[in-house]
Amino acid sequence: MRRISDISRLCIIALALLAASCSPAKHCAQPDLNLPSVYLADMTDSTTIADIEWWTIYSDTVLHRLIQQTLEHNKDMLIASERIEEMRQMHRISKSALFPSLSGEVGGNHEWTNAGGSKPVSDPEITARLDLSWEIDLWGNLRWASRKGAAEYLASVEAKRAMQMTLISEVAKAYFELIALDNEYTIVQRTLVTRQEGVRQAKIRFEGGLTAETPYQQAQVELASTASIIPELKRNIAVKESQIALLTGQYPGEIKRGGQLSVYESRLEVPVGIPSGLLQRRPDIRQEEQKLAAAQAAVGVAQAERFPKFTINLAAGLENDAFTSFFKSPIYNIAAELVAPIFSFGRRKARFKASVSAYNQAKLSYEKKVLEAFKEVYDAVITYQTARENVVLKRHLLNASRKNVELTRFQYIDGAINYLDLLDAQRKYFDAQIALSDAVRDEHLSFIALYKSLGGGW
Repeated sequence: MRRISDISRLCIIALALLAASCSPAKHCAQPDLNLPSVYLADMTDSTTIADIEWWTIYSDTVLHRLIQQTLEHNKDMLIASERIEEMRQMHRISKSALFPSLSGEVGGNHEWTNAGGSKPVSDPEITARLDLSWEIDLWGNLRWASRKGAAEYLASVEAKRAMQMTLISEVAKAYFELIALDNEYTIVQRTLVTRQEGVRQAKIRFEGGLTAETPYQQAQVELASTASIIPELKRNIAVKESQIALLTGQYPGEIKRGGQLSVYESRLEVPVGIPSGLLQRRPDIRQEEQKLAAAQAAVGVAQAERFPKFTINLAAGLENDAFTSFFKSPIYNIAAELVAPIFSFGRRKARFKASVSAYNQAKLSYEKKVLEAFKEVYDAVITYQTARENVVLKRHLLNASRKNVELTRFQYIDGAINYLDLLDAQRKYFDAQIALSDAVRDEHLSFIALYKSLGGGW
């Protein structure tokens, strides 16, 4: 008895050592991130705007409605939701392999034979039985398969979150671009009225003999040049509206607008947090992390497939050749099966090595995603800071251009300068208005990019 006990103990230890050898940990190196402590030297605040909900970040109620419509009706979001359900059911399938499977069989057959022309033999059979089959997960291949399914399911969840983050930023970006186009259209229309008035006055002065024909023709050129901008603006507005309609899951049509495009006066500085928090906040990084976990689990599966499989089969029921004594004819059968790979021309080993290479690819992809995310935040911070500075400078330019037009107009009326000087001042004022509108738009877009790059919006 003592010898049997010692043998059992040795068998348990041997099984434990074999099971430990199936762990993929020693074959799968951990990602090497080496993250910096801060994005920029002067940014050490641990808080971040990414923790603020998108409906607080974007105060325009019309934009709120567009974003909500996008989240509810955008086709990519709906596809992502179905993908989550698919992966959830696939995980359920892989998890169920850990437990016994039970099936039932009810049937009957009648076999008639006449071997060699002898007396015919009739052999009826009626069967009703239950079959139970259970693969004992000795080496963890089923558990690793279940973990792989769970990681793929979680990756699909993070993919949907990343999709939501992207769609919110895309809708906000398109919306502010649309308002900026509206503002530019208003500027052009207002300038067109000024150009028409300039043509009228130039014509009066020319016909009155006060000036030559050249100023009058130049005024007409400026009028035609300004008018030629309008068709392209109308096209850009219509295209932008159709882009927003597609994002919201609708057919092209007019898009309602909210307020005017204004400067973010209160957002001179925004907290961005620390790089380590980006790993938990960005869903696309978390998606890559789950893909890495799935790849590691695949290594575990491939490693365990190189060891024997142990299966228990149990069958029990009733079987007879007649209904009269059918319920008095129980049968049962129990069997255990150990199937071990012996020689497969290196197929299993190659599959294992391939899974390790796939893991290394997933690891490098994860490291690359972290690098890309850090770069996106760094670029977004710089872009936002310069956009803020550009708005201030363009506002100064607009004020100076406006004052220059006023002074030039008085000088022209007094005859101190010619009409071309006045047109040049008006042209610079028009350009300054467009430049400020573009600068304010870029400031909004850079803020959207910063909010998205930090993982805000989901």
